[in-house]
Amino acid sequence: MSDLRQPPDPQGSPGGEPSGAAAGTPVGRLAATVERLRREVRAAQAEADGRALIELAKGILVERLGCGPAQAARQLAELTEQAGVTPLEFAVDVINQASRDRLSEVTSAFLAATAARTDAADPAGRPSSAVRLRAAESGALSAHDTQAVADSLLEHALNPLGAEAVAIWALGADGSLTLAGSAGFPSAEAGRWRHVPPGVTTVARRGLTERAGQWIRSLSETGLPSIGQHHHADGGRVAVPAGVGGRIHGVLEIAWPVPLDPPPAPIVRQIEALAELCAHTLETSALHGPDGPSGPRLLPDVTELMDLADGLHDPALVLHPHLDPDGNLVDFRILHVNSRFLDPAGRPRGVVNGSLLLETYPMAAGHSELFERMERVYATGEPYRAHRMRLTALVDEVALAAVADVNISRHGGSVLLIWRIEDETARLASLLQHAQRLGRIGGFEENVLTGEITWNGQLFHLYGKPASSAPVPLEDLPAHAHSDDAVAIGRFLRALMHHRRPASTAFRLQRPDGVTRHIRVVAEPVLDSDGQLYVVRGAYQDISAHHWTEVALAATRDQLAHTEQQSSERNRLALQLQHAIMPPAQAPLEVPGLQVAVRYRPAETQHLVGGDWYDAVVLPSRLVLLCVGDVAGHGIEAATSMVVLRNALRGLAVTGAGPGQLLSWLNMVAHHLTGAVTATAVCGLYDPERHTLRWARAGHLPPVLVRGSEAAPLPLVKGLLLGAVPETTYEEHEVQLAVEDTLLMYTDGLIERRDRSVEESLAQLLTAARTVPPTLDQQLDRLLTHSKSDTDDDTCIVGIRVA
Repeated sequence: MSDLRQPPDPQGSPGGEPSGAAAGTPVGRLAATVERLRREVRAAQAEADGRALIELAKGILVERLGCGPAQAARQLAELTEQAGVTPLEFAVDVINQASRDRLSEVTSAFLAATAARTDAADPAGRPSSAVRLRAAESGALSAHDTQAVADSLLEHALNPLGAEAVAIWALGADGSLTLAGSAGFPSAEAGRWRHVPPGVTTVARRGLTERAGQWIRSLSETGLPSIGQHHHADGGRVAVPAGVGGRIHGVLEIAWPVPLDPPPAPIVRQIEALAELCAHTLETSALHGPDGPSGPRLLPDVTELMDLADGLHDPALVLHPHLDPDGNLVDFRILHVNSRFLDPAGRPRGVVNGSLLLETYPMAAGHSELFERMERVYATGEPYRAHRMRLTALVDEVALAAVADVNISRHGGSVLLIWRIEDETARLASLLQHAQRLGRIGGFEENVLTGEITWNGQLFHLYGKPASSAPVPLEDLPAHAHSDDAVAIGRFLRALMHHRRPASTAFRLQRPDGVTRHIRVVAEPVLDSDGQLYVVRGAYQDISAHHWTEVALAATRDQLAHTEQQSSERNRLALQLQHAIMPPAQAPLEVPGLQVAVRYRPAETQHLVGGDWYDAVVLPSRLVLLCVGDVAGHGIEAATSMVVLRNALRGLAVTGAGPGQLLSWLNMVAHHLTGAVTATAVCGLYDPERHTLRWARAGHLPPVLVRGSEAAPLPLVKGLLLGAVPETTYEEHEVQLAVEDTLLMYTDGLIERRDRSVEESLAQLLTAARTVPPTLDQQLDRLLTHSKSDTDDDTCIVGIRVA
C-alpha cells in the first residue's frame, strides 16, 4: 500500500485540462472551465483550513509568550522564515508541540516512518503528512454534518494513502448500522446501503467485533457484503470501530482500489486517530437532534432510569462509565441501587450509591466475563442476556457462588444491570416433581393419631382419582386391590403398623375407571419420643410396565428353552442318521491290487451337522465306485438329502453307466425329487484290470493324484453343481494309474479357511500330501491331523492306492 499516491487525472493530462484538438471545441472549453473552478474551490477550502490552523497557532503563541495577537503574528512569521518552511507547516508543528494528543503522536510516528520517502518536500507540491492530518481534523471539527467529515477525511488524509472511498457508519441502539456519510462511492450505491438491519454480517459489522477492527487484503476473498462491493471487489478494506470514552458510536470503513498489504504501525495509528475523529462527530450527532443543540436530546433522563430500577422486583444497579485522563473506560460509577439489592458487606444503599464498582466490589474484577459484558454493552449498545451465569460478587455473602439470570442494557449514557438469583429450593423441588412423574411415583404421609392423610398430585393420578377426592387410608388398601393380593397386603400392614418396621409389597390396584395397575408400595413408620407410632410415610410406584416386561421375558425364556430343546433333538437325530449311514471309520474294502480307505470327521458343533457323504463299493461289473459329495446347508434337512443322493447314486451305478451319465441322473434326482436341493459331488469308476479311473465332477474340487514325491490335482473338467438346473451333461476324464500311485477325493471341510482363498488352501493340502506314509490309512489320518480348516465343517476323504 502506497501512503502517498496521486490519483490519476480523469481527463488524461497532468493538469486536468483538455488536450489536443478537444481544447478548442465548445465541450472542451466548458470542461476546462469546470476543472478550473474545481481547483479554485479546493484551493479556497485548503486556504480556509490553513487559515484556521494558522490562527490556532497564533493563539498558542499568545498563551505561551504572553503577548498580543499582532506580536504573535510577527513572531510566527519570523520563526517560519528561520525554519525555511511554509507558514501552514510551521503552524501545524506549533499545534503538535502544544497539544501532544493522539494525533500528534500519530504524526510524529508517521513522519519518522516516511522520512526516507521525502514527506515535507513533495515534488508534486502536496502538503506534508502533518498538515494533511491537522487539515483533516480541522475539517472534521468544523463540518456541519457527517457527510462533510467523510469528504474532508477522504480529501486530506485518505487519498494520499491510496484510498479511493470512505464510509462512516452510525451504530444504532438496536445494533443496526446507518450510513451517516460517505465519499468516493456512487450516490446510488450509498442510497442502497443507507441502513443495515441488526444481525446482518457485513465488513462494517465485523469491524465492531474486534478492538483492532478488520483489515482485509481483498474484499472478494472474504465473501462479505459491503458498500461498493461491485466497484471495489478486488480492493482492500479496513473497518475500524469509531469509539471515544469506551463507547463505540460507529465504524469507519475505507476502500482501496487494489489489494491491501499489511500496513505499517504508523498507518494503523493514523487510521485509528481518524476513526476517533469520526466518533466525536457521531457523538455530537447523537447528543443533538437535526436542529442543532436546541434540538431534542436522544439520551433518556437518568432519573427515569432510576425510577425504572426502583420498580423492578429483582436487584438492579444503574451504572455510569468512569474514564481515565486519556478517555479510556476503566470502571463504572454506581449511580443508584434499588431496594431489592442487598450489599454483601451490609453497607447501606447511601454508601454504595456514588461509589466505583470495582472499588466497592473488588471480586467483580475477578469476574472478567461480567465486567467485559458490561464494557461491551456500553460500547455497542447491544443488550446482553445470560441464563444461569455464575456470579462471584454483588450477591449476599452466603451465596457467593450463586447462579443468576443476568440482563445488561444501555440506556443513553448509562448501563442498567439486573440479575435474578435462582431459587435452589424451587429448582430442586421442580427436579423432584419431574423425577416422580417420570418414575410414576406418588408420595404420601398418614398421621395415625389424627387420621390426616397427605397425597401428592402424582399419587392421585396413579389411583385414577381426582385431586379433590379423599385420599385412601392404608387400612382400606385391601378394598382397592385384587382379592388374590389380600394376604400380601396383610403382611405388609402388620409389619408396618404392629411391628413398626419398614415394609414393602406389590399388589394389583383396581382403579375406579376399571383399569388394573401393578403397584409397589414402600413405607416406613415414624415414632415419637415415647417410641409410639404417630406417622407413616411412604410411596407408591406404578410398576406395570416392569411387570409386563418380566412376563414377556419369562415367556421368551420358556420359548427359547423349548426351541433349544427341539434344535438339540433335531441335531441329535441328524447326527445319529449320519453316523448310521457313514461311520467315522469303515471296514476295509477287499479289491485285488487296490487299497481303499475312507475317513469321516463330523463337525465339532452339533448344530453344524452337515450333508457331507462318501461311498466306496464294488459294483457287479467288478468296477469300484468311488464318490464324495456335499449337500448345501446343515441340520436334519441336509442329512436326509445326503441319504437320498447317496442311495440314489448306488442304485444308478448298477446300470453300468459311466460317471458322467450317473451325475446327470443324480442331478435330476436333486432337482425334482428332494425339494430342489443343491449339492456338489465327484464320482469315479476304477477298473482294477486296466488300472484306469474314469471320473466326472459336479461343482466339486477335483481329486488329487500323489505320484512319488509329487502331488497335483487332476484336470478341472466341466460340470455344474447338482440341482441347479433340471437337465445338464457332465464331462468325463480318464487317468492311467501306476503302482504306488495314491488318489485322494475329499470335501471342502478338509481345506476351507475363512481368511484364505481356495487356491491357497489347496496348495497347503498338496504340500501335506507329498509326504507319503507307509500305509494309506496313515496318510489319511495325517491329512486330517494337519488340516488347517477353521470352518468347523464336517469332512470326508476317500483314498485309493494301487498295489
